[in-house]
Amino acid sequence: MPENVNYDIIFDYNDAPTLKRFAMSNKRIRGIVGPFRSGKSSACSAEIVRRSTQQEPNIRKIRRTRWAVVRNTYPELRDTTIKTFLDWYPHEYFGHYRQSPTPDYMMTFPLPDGTFVEAEILFRALDRPDHVKNLLSLEVTGAWFNECREIEKIIFETMDGRIGQFPSKKDGGPTWFGMFADTNPCDTDHWWYKLFVEKLPNDPELQELYGYFHQPSGRSPQAENISHLKDPLYYQKLAIGKDPAWVRVYIDGQYGYVREGKIIYTNYLDTVHCAEKTLEPWSGLHLTLGFDFGLTPACVITQYHPKGSLHILRELCATEMGLKRFARDALRPFLIANFNGYRIVSGCDPSGARRSEVDETKSCYKELKDCGFPVKLAWSNALEPRFTSVDNFLTKTVEGKPAFQLDPSCKLLRKGFNGEYKRRKLNISGAEMYGSEAEKNAVSHPHEALQYACMTIERGIVPTSDIGFHSNHQPMRQPPRAAFA
Repeated sequence: MPENVNYDIIFDYNDAPTLKRFAMSNKRIRGIVGPFRSGKSSACSAEIVRRSTQQEPNIRKIRRTRWAVVRNTYPELRDTTIKTFLDWYPHEYFGHYRQSPTPDYMMTFPLPDGTFVEAEILFRALDRPDHVKNLLSLEVTGAWFNECREIEKIIFETMDGRIGQFPSKKDGGPTWFGMFADTNPCDTDHWWYKLFVEKLPNDPELQELYGYFHQPSGRSPQAENISHLKDPLYYQKLAIGKDPAWVRVYIDGQYGYVREGKIIYTNYLDTVHCAEKTLEPWSGLHLTLGFDFGLTPACVITQYHPKGSLHILRELCATEMGLKRFARDALRPFLIANFNGYRIVSGCDPSGARRSEVDETKSCYKELKDCGFPVKLAWSNALEPRFTSVDNFLTKTVEGKPAFQLDPSCKLLRKGFNGEYKRRKLNISGAEMYGSEAEKNAVSHPHEALQYACMTIERGIVPTSDIGFHSNHQPMRQPPRAAFA
């Protein structure tokens, strides 16, 4: 700090009671979620400095702490996280900021009681599980995860093992240590949501260590940080012209999906096509299964009503598992347990008829038939006919109601419909262009399985015998009865 210069920082929580509760909490791990520009990042920046000033001084009257500040990528770290921190605490007044080889900030400034604060801030970009090795030798007092929805869970969990290790015990140890994280809302399949929203309220052991803070909507009378925005109607004006899902997440601060990129299913509406409760199968009607192959096999279980309605009942997906084991050890027992006795017919990728080019073993098509699944090859595996087979149901109504209904348990399908199933973006400079195929990711496998099921239904393919799975593992010889009649 320049000599004889006072730099006053006024950080109050007068219009941000949620941020105040967050700051006053001493929980080891704290998470805060809210809309755009609600003061989350500023509060976390202030929390680092506040906790640093509360550290007990050592025998040399120095209050030493070390902090890790994490963002998912270096550009985001540089352009948002570091910028916010330096806006509040300029290095001209508080210490030395070094941009390379890695961005670090050594804050050193005196306090009125004659002690000195020495807070080392390590800014790090960590967005992949293989970045865990970068944390294994780290010794810090605490950590801040900025926009935590972009961080892998394993990185968050590994950091928990690195906090509380600075200063060392011989130097007095940390007065307080922990982690705090801020984020805009994520989708309901994210580990953050499962941890803080689903698990924390029902786990007394977690409640001893974890704190969760959710800010109100930017458009509500309780909106926070409004006095620090130039326009008191900032959120109301921001919402104009935006997609309702975008407004729900970024302005109202609610969990949900935001569609980005070239979405394939633009006719899907979650409030219309996703059922509010579990869909029970219709008695006496057969099931149509769709399969996607590979070491990430997927099966989607559907049921078509003669009046034109289509219910997507369940999805089953696996990773690092061959099709034979998936069909024999996962899918077949599931059908027996949940759809005992229903007749079935299946559709699959026509390329599944080819034998392995490596060892000339049986084809995926033959493996399914050997496991007892009557299966038909789809007439095409091109995206457009596959997509159209599903979209035809999305745009159809039956007796005034949507023909397509998705069971809420089908989380990957739902996530894909809400934006994750999209066309592959091409790396072409100067233009935003997309390929003719879908981007391969976790949601693409059940979606391709669903497409093959819909193509099978479109062609009017029905069971040619009473084959179904039931408790004695034998084909049905009598007319089937529903397990949930």
